[in-house]
Amino acid sequence: MEPSPADKEEVEAEEPLRSEEEEEDEEEGEEGWDDWCSDGEDVGGGLLCLFCSSRFDAENSLFEHCAAEHCFDFHRIVKELGLDFYSCIKLINFARSKVAEKKCWSCGQAFSSNTELCSHLHAVENYQIEGKVPWEDDVYLKPFMEDDSLLHSLSIDDDDDEDEDCGMSMERGQCSAGNGVLAEPPGNTLRTISERNGSDISPQFHQECTVGSTQGEDRESLAHEMNDSHLKVARASVNAKAIKTVDDNYFGSYSSFGIHREMLGDKVRTDAYRDAILGNPSLLSGATVLDVGCGTGILSLFAAKAGASRVVSVDGSAKMASVATQVAKNNGLLYDENVKAEQKQGSAQVISVVHTKAEELNQKIQVPQNGFDVLVSEWMGYCLLYESMLSSVLYARDHFLKPGGAILPDTATILGAGFGKGGTSLPFWENVYGFDMSCIGKEVTSSSARFPVVDVLSSQDIVTETAVLHSFDLASMKESEMDFTASFELRLSESSATVPGVTWCYGIVLWFDTGFTNRFCKEKPVVLSTSPYVTPTHWSQTIFTFEEPIAMAKEESALGSSASAGTDECPATMLRSRISIVRASEHRSIDISVETTAISSVGWKRSWPVQIFNL
Repeated sequence: MEPSPADKEEVEAEEPLRSEEEEEDEEEGEEGWDDWCSDGEDVGGGLLCLFCSSRFDAENSLFEHCAAEHCFDFHRIVKELGLDFYSCIKLINFARSKVAEKKCWSCGQAFSSNTELCSHLHAVENYQIEGKVPWEDDVYLKPFMEDDSLLHSLSIDDDDDEDEDCGMSMERGQCSAGNGVLAEPPGNTLRTISERNGSDISPQFHQECTVGSTQGEDRESLAHEMNDSHLKVARASVNAKAIKTVDDNYFGSYSSFGIHREMLGDKVRTDAYRDAILGNPSLLSGATVLDVGCGTGILSLFAAKAGASRVVSVDGSAKMASVATQVAKNNGLLYDENVKAEQKQGSAQVISVVHTKAEELNQKIQVPQNGFDVLVSEWMGYCLLYESMLSSVLYARDHFLKPGGAILPDTATILGAGFGKGGTSLPFWENVYGFDMSCIGKEVTSSSARFPVVDVLSSQDIVTETAVLHSFDLASMKESEMDFTASFELRLSESSATVPGVTWCYGIVLWFDTGFTNRFCKEKPVVLSTSPYVTPTHWSQTIFTFEEPIAMAKEESALGSSASAGTDECPATMLRSRISIVRASEHRSIDISVETTAISSVGWKRSWPVQIFNL
C-alpha cells in the first residue's frame, strides 16, 4: 500500500514531511526541556526527575526526591488510587507533558518559567475532576519523552507487601495482567491479555509469557514465575496498544477516497498490475488468490477477470472493506456462500472481502494453511519501505501461500543517484519575478538536509550514474532483511561529464523498481518503475539533500590540490556513500542514515558527518 493521505499533501520540494501539529508539539516540547536544563545542572545519564533536571540512578531515589522537593508522592498516589501499571505510565507521561507546558500537573496553573512552577508545586487535595483523573486518556500511554528510562525501569510493586501489586491481591496460580485485572489461570493468560488489548502480544514475549497447565507442575513455582514476568507482559501490552493506535490511524487514513483516486489514476502503477494479472492466464486461471491490502479491490477484480476460482480480499480499513464488497457485488463478482456448489461452477462470483489485518486473517475466517496459489499485494510506500506493510505480505506468504506459490510482484530493488541544483528549490528562489530571494532558498535547502523530501525529480537534474542499493526477493526473503545497509560509488554520468568545469552534486535521490518476473509471469513479465527516467508515479522519488553541495568533475579534468576534496579547487571524481534503511521505533516509519565521502583524482578524501533522516 502507498503512504497515507497526510503524506500526499503538496509541499515545497525541500520542506519536511511533517504535519503542523507535530512541528508545534516538538517546538513546545523542546522549549520545555530547554528550560529545565538552562540552569546548567548535570544532564548526564540516569533517570530524569519529572519536574527538574536532577537525575537519579534508581526510581526509588527519584520518587523520594519528587515527594520531598516537588510535593509529588508517586507511591502514595498509586496506593490511594489503586493505580494499575497502565495508569502509572499515564500519570508519569501526563506530569511530564504538563511540566513541559510550564503548568502545574495538579491544578493547571501556568507559569513563565520552570523555576516558578517548581516553587508553586503543592500536594493534591482532590485527584479527580468530575469523577475522572486528568491522565485517564489513553494518549498518555505514549511516552512523552523519547527513550524515557523511567518508563523502562518502572516497577509498581508495594514494598510493604511482596504479594501486593499497587494494592491488588496476587493469589497463587494467578498473575496480574498489568492493568488491575487478574488474568485467567495460566493456560489462558495470553488469550486474556490479547483480547483486552485487541492486538497480539509481541512474539518476543510469547514464549516468556505462555505458561501452560502441565501435569505435575508445582503451582507455587508457577505463580512465582508469572509474578516475575507480569510487568514484562504489561509493557508488551503497552507497546501493542501503541502499535494498534498507529495501525488504526493508518488504515483509517485509507477511508478517504481521494488517495484511492490518486492510486487508481496512476496508470504506471495500475497498468503494471493489470498487465501482470491479465497477461499471465496460465498463472491465474483456476487459481486461489489472496489480495493483501485490497483497498477498492481493483487487483481482486483483475484476478477474478483473469479466471481465478476464488479470491480473498483483505483490508484493515473497515470502510474500504465495505466499499470493496459493494464494488465486487456491483460487478457480479462477490462470492455468495448460499449458492449451491453445482451452481458456482463456471460462475464469476469468486471474491470474498474480509476486514482484518493479514496477520489476523485466521481469526476472521477459516483458511487452510498454505491454501492459496497466488498472493498479490500493492504494498510499496515512499522509498519502497515506508509504512512497512511488507511485513504483512511476508507473514501472508509464510502462512497462507502454497509451497512454490506465486507472489506478485516477486522482486523489489532500491536504486539511487546524485542530483544537481535543479533538484532543489534554489533556482526558483534565485529569481522570483526578477528579485533575488536566494536567502530563502538557502534556508529551505538547509532544512531539507534534515528531512527527506518526496517529490518528482526531472531526469535532467540527475548528475551521476545510477547505483543499485539493495534488491529483495519477495519469494524467499525474511522480515529481518527489510533492514539493510548499502555501500556504493557514484561517478558523474556521461552527460554531466561533458559539461565544462565542475558539476555540483546536492544530494542523493532514491527510487524503486518492482518486478513481476518470468519466474511466475511466464507469458508476460512486467516491471513497475518509479525512476525519474520514466513517467512519474504517485510515489515520486525520495530526496536526501547534503549539508553542503559537493563539487565533482571527470577524472582528466580534475585539478587536484591540497584543498579539501569536493571543493571547487579539488573536485571529487567519485562519491563513496553508505546508506542504511531500518524500521524506526515508531511503528510503520523508517530511519535512513546517509554517509558520504568525496574522493579526488589525486586521492584526497573528505567525509561528512552522518545525516539521519526519518520518514
